[in-house]
Amino acid sequence: MEFGLCVRVCVWVGFSRSFSGMEVMDSVAVMEVSPVPEPPFIDAATPALALRRSARCLNRARRPSYVEQVEPKETGGRRRGGKRKRDEDKQETAAQEALKPAGKGPKVEASSERKPTPAIAAEPIPRAGFAAPAAEEDVLGNGKSAKLRVKETLRAFNSHYLHLVQEEQKRAQAALQEIEANGGQKRPSKRPDLKAITKMQENNAVLYPEKRIGHLPGIDVGDQFYSRAEMVVLGIHSHWLNGIDYMGMKYQGKGEYANLTFPLATCIVMSGIYEDDLDKADEIIYTGQGGNDLLGNHRQIGSQQLQRGNLALKNSKDNCNPIRVIRGHTSKNSYTGKVYTYDGLYKVVDDWVQNGVQGHVVFKYKLKRLEGQPSLTTSEVRFTRAEAPTTISELPGLVSDDISGGQENLPVPATNLVDDPPVPPTGFVYSKSLKIPKGIKLPSNCNGCDCEGDCASNKNCSCAQRNGSDLPYVSYKNIGRLVEPKAVVFECGANCSCNLNCVNRTSQKGLQYRLEVFKTASKGWGVRTWDTILPGAPICEYTGVLRRTEEVDGLLQNNYIFDIDCLQTMKGLDGREKRAGSDMHLPSLHVENDSEPPAPEYCIDAGSIGNFARFINHSCQPNLFVQCVLSSHNDVKLAKVTLFAADTILPLQELSYDYGYVLDSVVGPDGNIVKLPCFCGAPDCRKRLY
Repeated sequence: MEFGLCVRVCVWVGFSRSFSGMEVMDSVAVMEVSPVPEPPFIDAATPALALRRSARCLNRARRPSYVEQVEPKETGGRRRGGKRKRDEDKQETAAQEALKPAGKGPKVEASSERKPTPAIAAEPIPRAGFAAPAAEEDVLGNGKSAKLRVKETLRAFNSHYLHLVQEEQKRAQAALQEIEANGGQKRPSKRPDLKAITKMQENNAVLYPEKRIGHLPGIDVGDQFYSRAEMVVLGIHSHWLNGIDYMGMKYQGKGEYANLTFPLATCIVMSGIYEDDLDKADEIIYTGQGGNDLLGNHRQIGSQQLQRGNLALKNSKDNCNPIRVIRGHTSKNSYTGKVYTYDGLYKVVDDWVQNGVQGHVVFKYKLKRLEGQPSLTTSEVRFTRAEAPTTISELPGLVSDDISGGQENLPVPATNLVDDPPVPPTGFVYSKSLKIPKGIKLPSNCNGCDCEGDCASNKNCSCAQRNGSDLPYVSYKNIGRLVEPKAVVFECGANCSCNLNCVNRTSQKGLQYRLEVFKTASKGWGVRTWDTILPGAPICEYTGVLRRTEEVDGLLQNNYIFDIDCLQTMKGLDGREKRAGSDMHLPSLHVENDSEPPAPEYCIDAGSIGNFARFINHSCQPNLFVQCVLSSHNDVKLAKVTLFAADTILPLQELSYDYGYVLDSVVGPDGNIVKLPCFCGAPDCRKRLY
């Protein structure tokens, strides 16, 4: 049997509404159903297989978040419960052997199993100080891999960026009101991305603040960035506008740079600004900087000077140092309109001066790509990375056109290239909404806001006040993005007067991205995207049947149980990380004194009923995070559980989140520790799920 890693998520209950013709589940109305029978694969007569919930719920780790401001505790990430996916497969015998009780023993520390990511081998450079980074540089302090440090830096940037977008939207709204009142002129727009760079620099959060020659640990050939600002905060290219990045005179005479001529180029960006550029993939004719009108028409309006970046490129030819090359391409999915791809190391082999197309003097440089690097993902001026399918019918291994049966806004196909013969996912009934048995009574609806239109335009919105004065979302291309993970997100609900397209109804709008359920080689079923998903974007609610935890305790075979443990998270219990708003919301949510709440009272059972979220796998370095949401009531014990993007997720990447188990935390009925291997493949993989 293969075991995929599925996570337990916090769930909320809402209402069924119509969203501009689309059915939107906010949880309550259509959910009053008859008691749901036990899933057919659960045998209530086998209590000997039950895990002890008390052991399973101890030492829960924290949720993944956009920004890791403090070093994680040794206990790891927040635990989500004992959820493991069923999967009839050829490896059943081997997997069962791996699950046999291994006896009590010393705890395995996650950090001891982390290994550095090997550096990319580049062609040897015949000068000291220019070799590719040594393998040991791939682990940068505190046991974190370079890849993880890159991810954390980008998350920090995106967190600052979304906060600043929110500020800019408020400023723009105030400016419009001032113009209407005073007839004044519109104030110039601020750049949230540039302000985010400043925040990162002030916090000493730039990953590589000192300029380096050659590859940077954790940044691989083919890695993509969605703005020049992202590259600046990583340090791969340290200027948000200039095409040539270089080391200035302050580096002269330092250590490995002794006897070199400065300035010295470290990186160039090719983005089609100069009309004299010529790109042949492995060979580039690059035009120096200066003399361009910067209006986007690629025209040269003046002569260039041999100084700054131009002089740095000439010196790089004489010093024979490698130069990082980044190509920019048009992309509708980027807020800058471009995506940038790191294409590896090149070397300047020639330089000359000529009159350009417009007759002005320009400096030209020929660069050739060094051998021994991964293949290019860009070719000339076309972006040619792996493309997602355009139609479902062309999918290889297609076993289902739409596992949702038309319930989602977009079809969710399933493919299987592993089994022979290929089979679709079975054993469950698809439901995009949470099911509420008659035996569970939901709280009464809470009061709503009296806003007209979108709550984002009303500074006195009562729903914004419940979130701490600001709405939790900003809008990007008509899709809301969560500014930051919060203790609880309060959305507008059935009693609010705002329209159904209000940004504060983001998680209620249903599936917004083309997704595919697919069979993996070692993790059972998984989910991947066909579209680019930006940080803070909603993915889905975790659905199933709402149950009391006492009803499902002791049922080991049901691997899709998700505890609703928002209250425990808000109080920061068992190693959980408190999120923004925890202290503010505690009094209003009637948490008595400082007493520790009992174990989660409710859970979501997706064993026999659920949506595609039940197939999303675990990763020790996930690209999603879990968020509690309330809209129809204020009872966090019955909160909805949703998944949001923590990173920019590119087409064909698998979706994942951290199930959060502490190693050696699961104990079987015989008192022995139960172990399950992890196959996520992340650089910082803990090697075991628990």
